[in-house]
Amino acid sequence: MALLTAAAVAPATPAPEATGTRVTVTKDLAYAPAQPAGSEGHLLDLYVPRSERPVPLVIYSSGSGWMADSGRRGADQVAAHLNPYGFAVAGVSIRSSSQARFPAQLYDIKGAIRWLRVNAHKYNLDPRRLAIMGDSSGGWTTAMAAVTGDIPELEGDIGPRDPSSAVQAAVPFYPPTAFLEMDAHMLGNCQEFNSTFGLTDCHSDARSPESRLLGCPIAACPAEVTAASPLTYIGGRRTPPFLIFHGESDPFVPYDQSRLLYRKLVAAGHDATLVSLPKAGHGPVEDMLTDDDTRAGAYAESTRNGHSAPARPVTPTWRTVVTFMEQRLR
Repeated sequence: MALLTAAAVAPATPAPEATGTRVTVTKDLAYAPAQPAGSEGHLLDLYVPRSERPVPLVIYSSGSGWMADSGRRGADQVAAHLNPYGFAVAGVSIRSSSQARFPAQLYDIKGAIRWLRVNAHKYNLDPRRLAIMGDSSGGWTTAMAAVTGDIPELEGDIGPRDPSSAVQAAVPFYPPTAFLEMDAHMLGNCQEFNSTFGLTDCHSDARSPESRLLGCPIAACPAEVTAASPLTYIGGRRTPPFLIFHGESDPFVPYDQSRLLYRKLVAAGHDATLVSLPKAGHGPVEDMLTDDDTRAGAYAESTRNGHSAPARPVTPTWRTVVTFMEQRLR
């Protein structure tokens, strides 16, 4: 497969078949029983374009610092961009850190992936062509699912047990990837992050989103931190291609987190592209792909089969994501 090309970063234009796209929307599908009862962490919504043939699927889960079971929120906006190009979108919620501790969140997303494969025929999905995408803690969910597909001890007991949990492509936006490395790279001495979350000790605070996810202050439980890092699982096994986006002015998840992920993928010889946006903060995704001020000065680095291309200026758009999906989900 070719590296991300100039065509991949051209302004988005509707595909010929995009005009008048009809979409079947099915909401509140339970991929597993609610835990706890009445919660939304095991629900998903489907947005499937009408097609005579099964369509590829992009699984989307939005971020909340793991503090809400609302991952399917915003999937309708993602679907509005991807459905016209023939991609179905599944907005998937996973449990919050107040409802369950890691690795429950990983078990949830993998249970949803397996459920979608089991039910692919019912909803006209192609079970061989699945990608995953998310932002912030949803970017972490994306990366973790992508690098741990079909590892038996990390499959969990959520949803169907038999199908593969592997995905064929991953698009994380500003994902946390190495919790103990975050504080050293925080902008503004972590003031904005501390103020937003009511903390005093940045990500190392016992009340930080990462500490709540693991159920312990991250500095006091390095083994749990290692288990919750996608970097831990890269190397020595098949990993799908990655397209990573991160703002260099992000005050919540430092830009270095995506650079660590990209470097680890490159070192292991996996296909990856990192799109860096010097002016962008902590998203949102829509601005990173549509707003000229946010995208100013953006550049991309790519590697394929261990061979890297020089950094080059780009203007990231939703067409960038579409082209990546088209190339990887053939």
